[in-house]
Amino acid sequence: MSAKAIEVTDLTIAYKDKPVLWDVDMEVPSGTLMAIVGPNGAGKTTLIKSILGLVKPAAGQVLVHGKSFAEQRHLVGYVPQRGSVDWDFPTSVLDVVMMGRYGTLGWFKRPGASEHAAALDALDKVGMKPYAERQISQLSGGQQQRVFLARALVQDAQLYFMDEPFQGVDATTERAIVALLQELRKAGKTVVVVHHDLQTVPEYFDWVTMLNVRRIASGPVSEVFTEQNLRKAYGGKVAFLSADGNGKNGKH
Repeated sequence: MSAKAIEVTDLTIAYKDKPVLWDVDMEVPSGTLMAIVGPNGAGKTTLIKSILGLVKPAAGQVLVHGKSFAEQRHLVGYVPQRGSVDWDFPTSVLDVVMMGRYGTLGWFKRPGASEHAAALDALDKVGMKPYAERQISQLSGGQQQRVFLARALVQDAQLYFMDEPFQGVDATTERAIVALLQELRKAGKTVVVVHHDLQTVPEYFDWVTMLNVRRIASGPVSEVFTEQNLRKAYGGKVAFLSADGNGKNGKH
């Protein structure tokens, strides 16, 4: 398998002639935990969707482990933004998680005992096993997010994309998600996360891509997560990183 989990070359995406992503290059090595950061409207979700083949590029190429996404789809898990899902759909937590197995089963084979066990195991990992029979509409936002993560876990993918998994969750859920991400990386998986809390980037991630329509910088957090690059990405509005005194080491 290619040492590069993702290779994006000259990627340009436009909506009605307005570029959303412009000439973006990005390489993500296998086994990294990467954040994509940038201001609102920077194209972060669009970048993920274009790698997943959900948005058609105007130009450029995307490779997943050295081949097209269509050939490598079975290696990829995806956790979309929670707000993009119809949570009133009448289905149980367990069923939502088992849907993650349909890629391996094919749509017409009924899930059996092994799928059921894998789904319960994934729910256990995210602390949601006691809720297996609950309707998803009855869960809190943080609980719904954990169910989504469990669904991605049962896919047993090599490469995971997560779009703002920490958005609107409580501190306990955030810690559970971080522990899970680190476990995935320890198992050699690659995880790409659209993330908006700059202060937690150095703590949670080892790789970062900064985006603002164009790629500003991409590489190890220790090398590219600098005030200079952040200013380029956010147009100078990053004083809170160093000035507010409540950064990572702040006492609340």
